[in-house]
Amino acid sequence: MTLGLSTTIRNNRLQTIVDAFDAGTGSGKILLYTAGSGRPATGAAITDQVLLGTITLSDPCGTVTDGVLTFAAFTEDSLADATGDIAFARGVDSDGNFVLDMGCGVSGSGQELIFNTLSVQAGGVIQILSGSLTEGNA
Repeated sequence: MTLGLSTTIRNNRLQTIVDAFDAGTGSGKILLYTAGSGRPATGAAITDQVLLGTITLSDPCGTVTDGVLTFAAFTEDSLADATGDIAFARGVDSDGNFVLDMGCGVSGSGQELIFNTLSVQAGGVIQILSGSLTEGNA
């Protein structure tokens, strides 16, 4: 049997993520990495994955409605750290504490964070077009 949650519970679970991103004295961040030897286990240390850039979240980072967290506007990274392809994103609060890992893709990919391109050039601009998390009933 699949788990079915009320909208209130789904919203509360997502609000916990918003609160975690917004913890600390400033805005949370989205760190964008190459695949390296693969996406690390949830919350595990980054090893050979290369940091391509950092996106700053709004504070608050988003709003929750009907089981969906929709991220507010992102501040682009106007000076990418390295060249490579974005494989995954790691979300942290303003103190660098792990919040979650997310998928990255282009429009239609079904990933949590949507970009116009996943290819990054050192010194270039990285911009997230949109982002959302859905707490669904499977």
